[in-house]
Order: sequence, then C-alpha cells, then structure tokens
Amino acid sequence: MSKTIQAVKGMNDILPASVTRKDKLPSSELWSWFETTLRKVLGRYGYQYMLTPIVEPTALFVRGLGEVTDIVEKEMYSFTDSMNGDQLTLRPEATAGIVRAMVEHNALYNGPLRLWTMGPMFRHERPQKGRYRQFNQLDVEALGFAGPDVDAEIILMARRLWKELGLVEGEHVRLELNSLGQPNERAAHRAALIAHFEAHADKLDEDGKKRLHSNPLRILDSKNPAMQPVIEAAPKLMDFLGEETLAHFNAVRAILDAAGLQYRVNTRLVRGMDYYNLTVFEWVTDALGSQGTVCGGGRYDGLFEQLGGKPTPAVGFGLGIERLLLLIDALNLPVPSAAPDAYAILPDAAALPLAFPVLEALRAAGVAVQMNAGGGSFKSQFKKADASGARFALVFGGDELARGEVSVKPLREGGEQLSRPLADVAAWAADLLPA
Repeated sequence: MSKTIQAVKGMNDILPASVTRKDKLPSSELWSWFETTLRKVLGRYGYQYMLTPIVEPTALFVRGLGEVTDIVEKEMYSFTDSMNGDQLTLRPEATAGIVRAMVEHNALYNGPLRLWTMGPMFRHERPQKGRYRQFNQLDVEALGFAGPDVDAEIILMARRLWKELGLVEGEHVRLELNSLGQPNERAAHRAALIAHFEAHADKLDEDGKKRLHSNPLRILDSKNPAMQPVIEAAPKLMDFLGEETLAHFNAVRAILDAAGLQYRVNTRLVRGMDYYNLTVFEWVTDALGSQGTVCGGGRYDGLFEQLGGKPTPAVGFGLGIERLLLLIDALNLPVPSAAPDAYAILPDAAALPLAFPVLEALRAAGVAVQMNAGGGSFKSQFKKADASGARFALVFGGDELARGEVSVKPLREGGEQLSRPLADVAAWAADLLPA
C-alpha cells in the first residue's frame, strides 16, 4: 500500500461538521454562513468585490510592508521561479496587492473606490490555534478618501458585521483606537524612543535590542513582562502629534461617539506593517487566549506612492476568518442551520423517473431538498432523513406514486403527515419552506 500524503503543517482543510477531526477548526457550514452574512453587510455600505493573485513579486512586500518587519524578515514564503528566475512570494497579506492592482490598472482614474477581497494568505509561523501558515483573510479597503468620515465608516461597518454574526460589542469584542500621526511626527517620536530605550538598553530582550534602531516602534508591542515598565515609561506618540493630526483623530472619535460606540484610546497600539499613518484600530477579544486581535487596520496614505503610484489617501482593515469563526464557536453563539428543508425517500429505482422531476421543481421553487442515494430500507432512509436535520421527509413510496401523490412527513415536533399531488408541485412547495 502506498504511503498516505498529508497536508503541509499549518495548512488546513475546511470540512463539513459531519466529518470528525482531531484539531479544532471551523466547519464549512459555519464558513458559508459567515460568507453570506459578510456579503450582505458589505453590500449595504457600497463595497465592491475584487480578487488579486496569490503569488506576487517579492519586491512588492519588501517595499510595501518594510524590510525590517517580522513578516518580511521571518515569515514570507518566497522562492525563485525556476522558469525565468523571477523572485516571487505567496502573499502574506492583501493590502499591498490591492494597491499594486490599483496603480497598475489606473483604477482610481474615475474616482475613489470601496473594495473588498477574501482569500488565503501565507506566513511561515509556528502553527497554533487561531494562527496558521495558510490562513484566510477578509480585506476591506476605501481608496481615495482622505477624511475621517471614512475611517469611522469602516470601523462602524465592522461593528455592524459583529452584530449580524451575534457578537456583542463590549462583551465579546471591543475596540481599541490610536493615531500614528504623520511621517514627520513619527520621526520625532522615533528619535525620542531610541534615546529612551538606549538609556535602558539593559532592560531590553534580544528582540528589543535588534529592533532598537531598525524599528523601535515595534518594541512597544512586546508582550515580554520584564520589559513592560520601560515600555510604559517610553515617550508617547500622542505627545508629538500636531494640530491637523489631532483634528483628524478627534473627528473620528466624534463620529464614533455620536454612533454610541464604546472604545479605548490605546496610545501603545501599533500595527505590524510600516505603511500605516493617522488612525489605527483593533477589535480585540479575551475569549481566544493569546490570539486576542480579531480585526485590525487603519489609514495608509503613503502606500500608493511607495509602490510607484500617485499620492492617494487610503484606509482599510484585515480580519482573520478562522480566528473569528473560532471565536463564534467558542462563545457557542447561535448559527443558522444548514440543514435541507426536506429529505427525499425513494424505496426503489422505479420511483426515480417520477421523483426527479418533482425534486427539481421543488428546488426551482426555492426548497432545499436532499435526495437519498444508493437505496436502502425505509427504516435506514428515515434514519438518514432525521440525521440530515431536515424538517420533512418526502416519501415516494409505491402506494403514494400509484395515487399520483407524495407523502410529506414532519420529522420534527408538530405538524401532521400530508399527501400532496405530484402534478401540482407549486401548490405545496411553500409548505416546505421555513415560515
């Protein structure tokens, strides 16, 4: 017997809930429900769907994310194309690819765009619950809008998504907010940070010492308990922000306040990519242990220019889908059933020519019908019907068919068994649909 081949470590199959697996991952039914809900919410805000390639030039991420970011230094799946020598990378995030596409196709020529995409991303990390080497991400971007109104809009859009998914704002997820200012303000803050950490170099761990001159802002994001006192004493970026930056930040806050959204201003909040400026935010939870960030984003007005385009304001967020669905599962939130409306029981092959037209007519009328395949006794088929979660069984028995009828049997509490004419499917199809 040949040796079985297994998936690459940290890259997972998403399977139906009926398939037993050792590791805890969201089911395909939960995934489908999320995707349906997501499309509904984003459509209400006027966001359009787009797709970018999974493979991009390595230079896109080196230039866009920053050479000294963890992603570029340690996590990218990069390789040389053996056919032509091109340096390529499996995308570790979506924003850089979207901006590359906008610049390449001059997509904003006719005005700003609200866009979203969803798909697999790749980072070579130590796999753990909620953090995988291939993970799926929702990415939402508002491109060409400079005002604080759109910053607030995408934050409130995330809040709307939480509500539609059953997450309670302030209990299951909460918002943290900050401003990273403009490049000149960050430069002044950076110099002050370096001076502060140099004066306390003996308190830094190896990672902190490595980042001291290359990316001192990331030291603020360290979770090392021994470093927290020196981090807390570090200069705060908020003290270096000018009037225009503060006005932008305060305008975002005013809109969120008016919308009744509770948040915490976290002056230590930073993002992992170099392209952020002004507003940054994270939606966080306490229900997933160390993997507490469910959604994060902010403004990145300089990225278009970095990637060869014209100066263009932009704001967006990314959301790890597996992590969000694990949160929903961990909280035991109610999720709509993916069960069919009805299950068709066919005792023998003779019933097939009569049953198939009826089943297709029901499906055309919007009724979800799962057909028993492969035969079996009435008893075994009724067991399968019950296990399917369907509300009704449609029995295409010999006696029923001889009368030109199908028997409709309720599988859940309430209701009575009925007979319906095969010749008038439209008249009884509505009986099978949920109220």
